[in-house]
Amino acid sequence: MGVQAASKNDYWVPGKSPSLIEVIRHRYLLNLLVHKELRVRYRGSILGMLWSYAKPAVQFMVFYVALGVFMAQNKAIQNYVVYLFSGVVVINYFSEVFANTTRSVVGNSALVKKIYLPRQLFPVSSVAVAFVHFVPQLLILILGALYYGWRPGIYEIGLGIFAFLLITALALGLGLLFSAVNVMFRDAENFVDLILMIVTWASPVLYRWQDVFRIAEGTFWWKIYMANPITPIVMMFHRVFWGPTAGVNSEFPVSIVKWSIFAAVLCLFILVLGDWFFRRLDGRFAQEL
Repeated sequence: MGVQAASKNDYWVPGKSPSLIEVIRHRYLLNLLVHKELRVRYRGSILGMLWSYAKPAVQFMVFYVALGVFMAQNKAIQNYVVYLFSGVVVINYFSEVFANTTRSVVGNSALVKKIYLPRQLFPVSSVAVAFVHFVPQLLILILGALYYGWRPGIYEIGLGIFAFLLITALALGLGLLFSAVNVMFRDAENFVDLILMIVTWASPVLYRWQDVFRIAEGTFWWKIYMANPITPIVMMFHRVFWGPTAGVNSEFPVSIVKWSIFAAVLCLFILVLGDWFFRRLDGRFAQEL
């Protein structure tokens, strides 16, 4: 009996990663990497995964007291606690994915130099770990929103899933791009840290979009502000969780649909670009590390 030749899809060329979608075929390896990252992160920790609740809770309390109480945002924005946290969970998730994917290849340099496996597994595993930490924050947000009368419909659930997929695509795309650059130049990590320092203030997370609109209405800067894909994504999360509790579902920019479509196209473009750039430099990773 003859031996059937393997097709191109049954293997990958050593030294060259397959496309990002091929990572799905290596779920076992992905699962091992995710468990490894979680074990390393919480090794020697008494609280373990409870830190995924404690850290965002402390961050939330700091913002809520400083902005909600001292700066009287509680009076300016109805149900400010829901408004605040629905934006914070997005930024926390984006920040963790972007930062950890950027460091993922360098952080697994021993594996990169010793054996070959699709290197996109490292950034994707960082996304999975960030999702594990995102879930507790989402549960807290849902409980808080339910307390204030949140009753989601099909539209809210669909919009929430859509916004989550967009922020994941954006963060992973940027992470793939910067993780490849980080192998060549370690300055990439510091550059990403600078980006994440301002990302919370670059979108209406701690304040209302109207505060920016009053200053920049009709100007080039308003377009730049809305062209930041995180801005309409945060607004979508506000629409999903905060809007129904405050009864202000219409209190969003009239151009939000246009900018949401723009954000979706841009996020997908960045994901494709990041994957292409990552694969282009992949063959040099072992040598540079």
